Amino acid sequence: MLKNLRLRPEALTLLVSVALLLFYNLPLWRHVAEIVPDPWLRVVFGLLVVLIFNLVLTLFSFRWVFKPLLTLVLLGSAGVLYFMTQYGVVVDIEMLRNVAETNVSEVGDLLTPRFAGFLLAFGVLPAWLLWRLQIGHRPLLRELLSKLLVMAACLVALGAIALSNYQALASLFRNHHELRLMVVPSNYLGASFSYLRGQFAQPAEPIRAIGTDAHRAAAWQGHARRSLTVLVVGESARAANLGLLGYGRDTTPLLARQAGLTAFTQMRSCGTETAVSVPCMFSNLTRGGYSHDRAASQEGLLDVLKHAGLAVRWRDNQSGCKGTCDRVAFEDVGNARDPVLCAGGECQDAILLQGLQGYIDNLKDDSVLVLHQMGSHGPAYYKRYPAAFERFTPVCRSATLSDCSRESIVNAYDNTLVYTDYVLSSLIDLLRKNQDRVDTAMIYLSDHGESLGEYNLYLHGTPYAMAPDEQKHVGLLTWFSEGYQKDFGLDNACLATRRDEPVSQDNLFHSLLGLLQIETGEYQRDLDLFAPCRRSAS
Repeated sequence: MLKNLRLRPEALTLLVSVALLLFYNLPLWRHVAEIVPDPWLRVVFGLLVVLIFNLVLTLFSFRWVFKPLLTLVLLGSAGVLYFMTQYGVVVDIEMLRNVAETNVSEVGDLLTPRFAGFLLAFGVLPAWLLWRLQIGHRPLLRELLSKLLVMAACLVALGAIALSNYQALASLFRNHHELRLMVVPSNYLGASFSYLRGQFAQPAEPIRAIGTDAHRAAAWQGHARRSLTVLVVGESARAANLGLLGYGRDTTPLLARQAGLTAFTQMRSCGTETAVSVPCMFSNLTRGGYSHDRAASQEGLLDVLKHAGLAVRWRDNQSGCKGTCDRVAFEDVGNARDPVLCAGGECQDAILLQGLQGYIDNLKDDSVLVLHQMGSHGPAYYKRYPAAFERFTPVCRSATLSDCSRESIVNAYDNTLVYTDYVLSSLIDLLRKNQDRVDTAMIYLSDHGESLGEYNLYLHGTPYAMAPDEQKHVGLLTWFSEGYQKDFGLDNACLATRRDEPVSQDNLFHSLLGLLQIETGEYQRDLDLFAPCRRSAS
């Protein structure tokens, strides 16, 4: 029957525009219903969206182009709608960058049977119906004329609606910038264009060196032992669920018994996804001055430490270092074939500690070791810990979180923190065991937090200005051996008294330089959170 149905391109563009608005923008309409009390303004907003869709689609409604383009739009819109509906995500360039840079295991957790069904119903089936339709194209000149008339009519209608409702619309768009990130398909198409333009528009320039003047302060001459500073980059560990920070559940029983551990209560992340937070925290840029291009075009913290003569290594159990470790030693343990720790196709975080004693035994230089966790990465929280650490039940055993109760989702997430507690406590025990011959330290900092259903949001990656505190308030823990405190002039008791002061990932770059007594023009003392507690500051 559809083969006998013949539509003009103008009719099809209008039909698709209305369908996109009504069926592919359900999260947008839920949000509009919450923020726009006036029913007429909602209608006006919908008309504007349809007219803009129709205007843009008309530009591409030529023979040989139209159907393939609409097919891609329908498939892409179906996928984006699924993630917006299931997890409450908002699509921008950083979310797209995070997806592009994630690993196969993380992507696999998201490709569920429900996703396949959603893609089939909202993408494949409409595309199949589209290809069954006959489109009645005219000769080229008449086709161009009809398109010009349609676009002119759209522009006139847009102008009339905008002018007659200017005050209400101006207020709406001025106060709710998030709306542009919620309109499907313009959100992901715009983000894709921006991402690809950044990837291919300009040839890569040489990385700008920073901190080449870095050197160890004279105080290093008095150090009794070599030093090992371990920086653990956590994943999705929100402060709200850490027992050390007052959570109602004891998710950190082992760390709570570690003497000398300081848990900072007011740490804020630079971003809400790994692709932003990791390069930001390792750069000398503050969150206000950070951009992906700026950070990618210059060296970072690990390079400066290397310039100062420290041995630097990154050991990864996640999706890489996002460019921050490109010029230092790198070890990917996520593909190890350990029959116990890697039995499920991905390695659990204890793999990061494997061989660490041998690493310490062979330590020849003062070293900085970065351990990058899989941590509490969702949505398959139940995969992030061994069965022995399933302390809270029942547990959500699905990557489709809408299939689970909120209680079971939180239980699974909390179990990931119980396992992180074990990994970090085991690391501290190992460092303490070696403290008589090596000055040892551990700093743990999560890259960002996580939403567990608050405000109907799940996972992370919400644009920073819109993100709830659960995605930005993260854990920061420090532990220093007695020899480390003595050689680096650090007053641990002083740190404990300052644990409630506001700090952010802006502080990491300068705090590590100050802690390690590295002198360089890049160092800013006012961003060094350890500076007030050093007995002899560099």
